[in-house]
This record gives sequence, C-alpha cells and structure tokens, in this order.
Amino acid sequence: MSDVRVRFAPSPTGQIHIGNIRTALFNYLFAKENDGTFILRIEDTDQERSTSEFEEVIHKEMEWLGLDWDEGANVGGDFGPYRQMERLDIYEEYIEELLNKDLAYRCYCTPEELDQMREEQKANGQPPRYDGRCRNLTEEERQELEAEGREPVIRFQSPVKEREVVVNDLVYGNVSFSSDVIDDFVIVKSDGIPTYNFAVVVDDHLMEISHVIRGEDHLSNTPKQQLLYDAFDWEAPNFAHLPMILGSDRSKLSKRSGEAYVYVSEYRKKGYLPEALVNFLSLLGWSPKDEEEILSKEEIIDRFSIDGVNESAAVFDVEKLNWMNGVYIRDTELDKIVDLALPYLEAEYDLSDKSKEWIKLLVSTAQESLDYIAQITDEVEVFFSELEYEDKEEAIELFQEEDVDLVLKTLKEESKKLNSFKQQEVRDMMNRVRKELPVGGRLFFHPTRIALSGKTSGPALYDVATLLGKEETIKRLERALSLI
Repeated sequence: MSDVRVRFAPSPTGQIHIGNIRTALFNYLFAKENDGTFILRIEDTDQERSTSEFEEVIHKEMEWLGLDWDEGANVGGDFGPYRQMERLDIYEEYIEELLNKDLAYRCYCTPEELDQMREEQKANGQPPRYDGRCRNLTEEERQELEAEGREPVIRFQSPVKEREVVVNDLVYGNVSFSSDVIDDFVIVKSDGIPTYNFAVVVDDHLMEISHVIRGEDHLSNTPKQQLLYDAFDWEAPNFAHLPMILGSDRSKLSKRSGEAYVYVSEYRKKGYLPEALVNFLSLLGWSPKDEEEILSKEEIIDRFSIDGVNESAAVFDVEKLNWMNGVYIRDTELDKIVDLALPYLEAEYDLSDKSKEWIKLLVSTAQESLDYIAQITDEVEVFFSELEYEDKEEAIELFQEEDVDLVLKTLKEESKKLNSFKQQEVRDMMNRVRKELPVGGRLFFHPTRIALSGKTSGPALYDVATLLGKEETIKRLERALSLI
C-alpha cells in the first residue's frame, strides 16, 4: 500500500489513557507495516485544560513505548504546524469558504435559549436538536443581535433533505446514518476556536492523511465529518474504528474497572516493561492468524493487518498482562533488570553497604517470580527485615521432626568454619553437608528453607544464605534450633 499517512492526535489535557495509547500503537503498526508515515498531531484547542506539561507527558510515554513519530510536534515536517492552536489562520480560510457558499452561518442563540428550545422539543416528544432558527437571519437582524453584545458561534448547515450518510469503515463495514438526525452543528465556538469535528477534517485533508484509525467512540462523529468533506468537495480518508477496551467487569475501562490501571504512567511506574505492554496492547482488539501471543514489536509489525482487528470489545485482562510481563522479565538480561530494580530497592531499603555483586545476586533471586519490577521490594524483604515464619506452629512442628536438629546444627557449625561466605563457597558447603548427612532431600531442604527465610518456597538455599551473610545465617539457624 503506497502513500500511507496516519496520525495520532491526542489532547494534552491529562495523563494519557491506555485506550489512547492503544490507538497510537495501532496507527504506528499500520504505518510501519505499509512503509508509511506516522504523525503526531496535538489537538490543543481546549485552552482551559491543555498544557505544555501534558504534551510532554504524551511525548514521554510514546518514547518509552518506542512509538517514534515521523512528523509532528517536536519533530517537524512538511505539513505543519502540528499543534492546532498554531493553525487558527488556516481554519479561518476554510470557515470563510463555507460562509461564502452559504454552507455555514452565524448563530446568536444564547445557552438559555438553546436549553428552552430543547425542553420544548422533549415536551413535544421530539429529539432535542438545534432547529436552525438563525439560518436565515437578515443582515439587520444580525446587527441588532451583535449590538446586544451577543458573540455568535458558527454552525455548519446540514442538508435540509434527508439523505443517507454512509461511512465505509475498515472494521465495521458500511455504517449508515440519516442526515435527518444531524442538526446544524457548531464548527466554531464563540471565542473563535474551531470545534473538533471541523478542525480534524481540515487537518486530516491538508496533512494528506490516508487512514483515520481511532476509537469506536468516534464513529458517531464520522457522519458530521463526512458532510464537511462533501461540502469542501474533498475525498474522505479511509476510516477504521477500533473496538472499545473494557475492564474485567465488562464496563468501559476506567478507574472503577477493578485492578486495571487506566494511565500509561501507572504501568511505567510499576515497572512493567515497555516491550511487554506493547505486546499486550497489540492483542487488545487484534490477533495474529497463528494466535501466537509472545511477539516482539518487529514480529507484530510483520503480522499486523487492519483485517485482523475485531469488531467486538476487548477485555483488559490484568492477569494476562502480568503473565506476559513476567515472561519478558525472565527473558531480559539480568543486568538490565538490576538497573530497573535499583530505584525501587533504594526507595525502600538502605543499600549503602551492599556491593554490586550482592545486589545483582539479590535481584537474580527475585527475577523468576516477578510480574512487574515494583514487586521486588516484597520479594526480597526477607533479606532486610527480622525473620517471621509464615506459620510458626507448623515451623516448630517441622523443626522437631527426627534428625532436623542434626541438619540445622551441622549447617550452623559448617557455616562458622567458612572464611569466605561467597556464593560458590556456600554452595559447596551445603552440597557437601547434604551428601554427608544420612537424611533425605525433604528433611534437608524443607526445614533449612523455613529456618533461613520463614517460607516454604523461594530461591536456592545457598543464594539465601549468601545474601543473609554468615552472621545472619548462623543467627537464624540458632533461632530454629531454640524452638526444638
């Protein structure tokens, strides 16, 4: 497919929602699949809520996920400006064109008059919509209204005769809307700022956008935009509306959706790997034909197709994300996991007297069990806090079994003899004791693990002892022996 140009056009009004970043991802994948251009356009016409700080948030999260844009804000390109508030003079030209063609008009109705009109329509069993009362004002009437201090909006003049507006959607097929339900919608607010439906049409046309890939919630806006394309005699781009993302309770994904976070920043701060999040999000509404789930970004690009996007809503399964992220953590080089884990560890524990070798061993003991990096502080707590048994009564009962005292005493005495308490020396000592003692594997490993960590499962015993150090290892063995 040639000359593919797609855009992601967020509003910088807050943290970026996981649904919005999924939209950015699908646009990115489609562009890369077709050797096209991926554009970042900032829709900042909501002046009360838009800030440069939130625009930086958009940049930061997209860069973190590796969704590099080819044109747009902070990059430039031949179709700029790429911020809507820098394009006001461009919009003005096309507003004037619609006014001169009598396809738009100034409306002086006050909010109170509009509210009264809607209430009357409801009382008469009619759908609330603008009734076009300002369509045919005379110049004298307009001057009188402006003399009252009224600041008009500009409305697009929808077709008077009913017609079918057909949107050919690449996901949902042909979707028909009756123009009869589309009133004369506002295209410029009273402050002179264009509305979304108008600005997006002008921008997409002038930036030569070939495919508009966005959330299903925008499908209802599309017939209005199609009417504007027709009014300018422009060819509309191809539309593809992505299915909604639902929470585990099958409601729209929000802060009330249970355990799922809704903002990208929350996943970054929790220590999810960007590669895993990209992999997971790509499968929300799309699936490869071979149904593989663990895919690199390059593999996703190679297999991605709009044809594979589903119509049905996608459920955000946090357990699946955690599983997938865990796979990526285990497949990532230990040194990188150490770098990612350090900020969490340093925020919780004093590592000033710990060597790099010790920290690396610490992280390695947790790497296999992590769903996300922030969990590491809980996973390694046993090495920083006083020992607590998961079930003290059960531990005492186990310690009192025959020959357990022999195991614990021998390990204590052999630990005292070690001049170096490094990993290899501790491993060799434990393997030797294991072979020399006349006890089975369960009686050696199970009580020793509980004596050292208080838990019934965990990393290798020699790693646990190495991390605890000689003094603490002996102390914990002595404590277990005192309970016999």
